[in-house]
Amino acid sequence: MLTINVGVLLAVIVLLRLRRCTEARSRNDEKLTVIIVLALGIVIAPTPLGQGIGDFLGQPASGVTDSSR
Repeated sequence: MLTINVGVLLAVIVLLRLRRCTEARSRNDEKLTVIIVLALGIVIAPTPLGQGIGDFLGQPASGVTDSSR
């Protein structure tokens, strides 16, 4: 039986959609891309990879807020 990771599938779809030419996109096409990217974020967020990315991105942000005090 073949299993497909939903996060990987959404990442591939996002990469394919973003590689296309942007001049000919309609509003509906752009909205669909945004929805797919949000779904990818929701799928990745609770995973260890998502937690690691959040921690990595949070370190510079906390450094900036600490330096402003």
